[in-house]
Amino acid sequence: MSEPLLVEVAGDLVRLTLNDSQRANALSPQLAAALTREFRRDWRAEGVRAILLAGAGRHFCAGADLENLRRLADATPLDHRLDSQRLRDLFEAILRQPALTIAEVQGSCVAGGCGLATACDFVVAAEDARFLYSEVRIGFVAALVATFLTLRLRGREVRELLLFPEFVDAPRALELGLVDRVVPVDRLRPAAEELAGRILANGSSESIALTKQVLLEVVGRGLDERLDLAAALNAASRSTPDCRHGVAHFLETKTPPRWRE
Repeated sequence: MSEPLLVEVAGDLVRLTLNDSQRANALSPQLAAALTREFRRDWRAEGVRAILLAGAGRHFCAGADLENLRRLADATPLDHRLDSQRLRDLFEAILRQPALTIAEVQGSCVAGGCGLATACDFVVAAEDARFLYSEVRIGFVAALVATFLTLRLRGREVRELLLFPEFVDAPRALELGLVDRVVPVDRLRPAAEELAGRILANGSSESIALTKQVLLEVVGRGLDERLDLAAALNAASRSTPDCRHGVAHFLETKTPPRWRE
C-alpha cells in the first residue's frame, strides 16, 4: 500500500500531497492521521516558511471516507466521539500551523476536502475545480467545517453552501471568497509557488505567524478581550528577531527587507 501522504521539501517550501488518487484522495483515518502529524510539526524550526497542500490525480479530495463511516454505523457513542475528535484535531492543526499554508485545488473538492482547503490561509484553484459541501445530502452535518468557514464567507453564503448544496465552479468560488486565485490547470503548482514566494519575500515569517494567531483568536470575543489579546500579541512581536531586523533595516535603507533572501 502506498503512503497516504507524500512530503516533499524544497528550500523554504514543503508540499504535502494527498496520495490516494484511485479514491479521489478520500479522507481516510490513515490520511487524516498523517496530515495531523505533519501540520503539527514545527516546520518553521526546520527552515520551512510555507506549506503547500495538494492532491494527487484529477481531484483534490472527495471528503470523508464513507466506507469508514459505514463501518462506524453500529459503533458506540464513544467511538463516534473519538473519530470526530480526530477530525477536529486535523482541522485545528491546519488552522494553528504558524507557517503560511496554501491549498492547491483541482477537480472535485467535496465536504471534508473543502474543509482541508478552506482551513488554509490561501486557496489557489485550477479552472476545473468544483466545490461542494455535500453533508446534508447524506444526512450528515458539516459541523466542524462550519466553525471556520465564517472566517472566509458571510453568513448568507455559508447558509447557502451548507443547506442548499450544489457544486460551485471555480469562477463562482472566487466571487464568493471561497478561493483566492483561479488559474489554468497546468499552472496550478507554479501559481501556488509564485504566490508563496511573493508573500514570503514581502513578509516576515514571525509576523505572518503572529498575524495568523490574531486573526484566529480574536473572532467572536468581546471588544475588551479582543483588544487585550491584540495588545499582548503586539507587545510580543516587538521583541522578535524579525521585528528588530525589520525596523533596523528600514531605518538604515528606508526600504523593507526582502524576507526570502
